[in-house]
Amino acid sequence: MYDSTCPFHRNSWNCIKNQRENMGRINSWKWVPESCDLNRVDPAGFLNLMRNKNIGFVGDSLNENFLVSFLCILRVADAGAKKWKRKGAWRGAYFPKFNVTVGYHRAVLLAKYEWQTKQPELAGQNGVKGIYRVDVDIPADDWANIADFYSVLVFNTGHWWGYDKFPKETPLVFFKGGRPIHPPLEMSDGLKVVVQNMVAHIEKVFPKRYSSSGGYSHQGTFMVASGIRTEVACLISLLKKFRADAHPATWLGKKDAVAVWGQDCMHWCLPGVPDTWVDILTQLITYNLEMG
Repeated sequence: MYDSTCPFHRNSWNCIKNQRENMGRINSWKWVPESCDLNRVDPAGFLNLMRNKNIGFVGDSLNENFLVSFLCILRVADAGAKKWKRKGAWRGAYFPKFNVTVGYHRAVLLAKYEWQTKQPELAGQNGVKGIYRVDVDIPADDWANIADFYSVLVFNTGHWWGYDKFPKETPLVFFKGGRPIHPPLEMSDGLKVVVQNMVAHIEKVFPKRYSSSGGYSHQGTFMVASGIRTEVACLISLLKKFRADAHPATWLGKKDAVAVWGQDCMHWCLPGVPDTWVDILTQLITYNLEMG
């Protein structure tokens, strides 16, 4: 649906431009559901449905990977789309033909967090260099004041599943109301509390318009839309389970990229796996809007 010339591409994910081997074969595979149909998104039809509305992506670089796929697909219906970086967004696009804005706000834990050097109360914990303080009831600054700008918010929780990012020497410590939570929460429980509080924040911003829909998954997303539910609406993790072939790997574009960053076996080549996520997301949004 799009190619290496998309202006919203990120160079390190542009595997065709970077001459990643076997891209034709890699992109010949596509996940399909077993007991229902998943149609390819109609960019013009979807943008028309979203006319005068805005969509926000909040999370880490996996959600940015998702966003780039989303922008490149939608641009098929509006070649006049322009890059957009307002309201604190790291990147995004404005589609003037439909008056639709799509933005990405980087907030890797969703909640506010900061590094604190070793505190006196940690003196008895051998090897602890300091903590990442996570205020479970405070949204990260990058998106705290933009929730009412977007009609749909798409979050991801990828960082929460990267346990190597927060080893025992630099653990996450969870706070609520400015005080440490006791007993201390494990990382998985901290994620649940953060998600609950972030949804509560959104409902407070526009209680009559939106509430939570769906859940979260390993390196996955959940969408804020209509209808309060707590079950997981869509697990996208299984879609990528057998696609180790579809990462950028060492085809990162710049000649010194591998020396600096090493292989990229976390994000996805584009076009690629996230394009299927776009099909699922647009169907979820369409369903929620049509159901009111």
